[in-house]
Amino acid sequence: MKELFTGRFQGYSLGHFHKDLLSGIIVGVVAIPLAMSFAIASGVKPEYGIYTTFIAGILISLLGGSKYQIGGPTGAFIPILLGIVLTYGYENLLLAGLLAGILLCLMGIFRFGSLIKFIPRPVTIGFTSGIAVIIFTGQIASFLGLTGIKKHEAFIANIREIIIHMDTINPYSVATALICLFVILVTPKLFPKVPGSLIGIVVSSVIATLFFSGHVSTIGTAYGTIPNTLPHFHVPDITLERIQQLLGPAFVIAMLGGIESLLSAVVADGMTNSKHNSNRELIGQGIANIVTPLFGGIPATGAIARTATNIKSGAVSPMSGVIHGVFVLFTLLLLAPYASHIPLASMAPVLMVVAWNMSEQKHFVHVLKMKTGDSLVLVVTFLLTVFTSLTTAVEVGLILAVILFTKRMSEMLVIDKVLPDRTRKNEKVLPHVVSETHDCPQVSIYTIEGPLFFGAAQTFEQSIMETIHYKPKVLILRMGKVPFMDTTGESYLRNIIDHFKKQGGILLVSGIAPGLKTALQKSGLYDEIGKEHFFHRTGEAIDYALKQLEVKKCRGCKHFAFRECEQLSQSLRVEKKLNDEQNTIEAVRS
Repeated sequence: MKELFTGRFQGYSLGHFHKDLLSGIIVGVVAIPLAMSFAIASGVKPEYGIYTTFIAGILISLLGGSKYQIGGPTGAFIPILLGIVLTYGYENLLLAGLLAGILLCLMGIFRFGSLIKFIPRPVTIGFTSGIAVIIFTGQIASFLGLTGIKKHEAFIANIREIIIHMDTINPYSVATALICLFVILVTPKLFPKVPGSLIGIVVSSVIATLFFSGHVSTIGTAYGTIPNTLPHFHVPDITLERIQQLLGPAFVIAMLGGIESLLSAVVADGMTNSKHNSNRELIGQGIANIVTPLFGGIPATGAIARTATNIKSGAVSPMSGVIHGVFVLFTLLLLAPYASHIPLASMAPVLMVVAWNMSEQKHFVHVLKMKTGDSLVLVVTFLLTVFTSLTTAVEVGLILAVILFTKRMSEMLVIDKVLPDRTRKNEKVLPHVVSETHDCPQVSIYTIEGPLFFGAAQTFEQSIMETIHYKPKVLILRMGKVPFMDTTGESYLRNIIDHFKKQGGILLVSGIAPGLKTALQKSGLYDEIGKEHFFHRTGEAIDYALKQLEVKKCRGCKHFAFRECEQLSQSLRVEKKLNDEQNTIEAVRS
């Protein structure tokens, strides 16, 4: 237990508590209307959102890996939770949340926290923007006061419901929603430190109660009075059949919860120049999501906007998150009956503004304008999120991103036939030196730059094989800029070695990196090539290669690919002259 709080409250003072108290209350004020809005949009009673806020909020702050993280229900969960409620019911949502908590704990225990960096930015922007569209359009019915609306899991079906029931627009609901929206937009400009969502709900609720009483639907008329009592402990009915049924939804909740909480922690790190513990954060999120459903709460995760508000308000420790949860609890106990009079039309603008803020429209447009593979990944992920499901969108987005990445990596592989540039003092090997009239028939040198993996290995083999068909005596591979090689690359390299050795050739390797050398040793290729055929420098490999030449083949060669070629050719001419003279003498004698 000592390790739980190590470093988190070290040197904590009364002054620090005052800062945490102020920031905790401010975040609590911001969280209350959001908690009810998220719960209603997720298809459950508003009090369940409040239960989640104070239970999960306290646990995430105490047990998570970020000092400044504020946990609770978030907008990103809305489409997923609504789909689970519509398909399986509220009771099964609780079990799905509990299972998701277990999965999050396992992810933290097995140190999956660092894997967040492998999720491409276009994928996260795509599904976040898609979720924002779903949230925004999901509030149109409440904004307009439409009646007879049935909620569906599919986006198209929900839009069709809105269009069909457009004739039931309630002008009183529209007026209430517009008042709330106006206050939300104006408040930050006039009073930057006052939460606009809370003021908007209060002002529009008061006006609706005084002037539109009985003409607009409220939380009370739709969901009943919000109880001002503590939640009851209740263990969901757990059976093997239900676990199998809900494992898929639970996995989606866990994955999205893990992604959002870690992204929020990264944002907090950037704002405070601190460093969070990603695996501990997942475990904290997991424990919170295991406990919260036992009290009727919905799944929770780190909330980026509330975490940022917490930091901007002066928080210095996790105590601010604990205070935020306690403040929400006392608000429930004292003011719950009054919340029942809040019009549903007042809640709609709150979620619409949340959707707009989370849509990342600037980043979306920026990636779109780039017109690259990332733009395609972004659009595909976005469209699949809106029109299918988040699971499908993320899976396809990741697969597409991997395919495009593989293609880009394969294009990075450069294979050049090179020779020493004798016009330079250091005689650096360069590709432009090689030509039809300047190329050694017995020694071929190739520079390979880039990874030898499954996406590029075939190109590598084809390029080298073309040289092997000319049957040179020695093949030198300069592999100093090959960072790694997978089993596919190793297989193709083995093919080259076997083929080249069968025709009596000698393979030399120069400048190999330590990591690649280790990989070759493990695969057995190092011994197959031969320890004596590895060189630190290309010059050493060339010197060795020249000693292996069939000197007779150099007779009459005018390529002069290497510095030694002139001397070799000259000595062959002298030898030929001596042989000719000897033959002449023998002819005379005979």
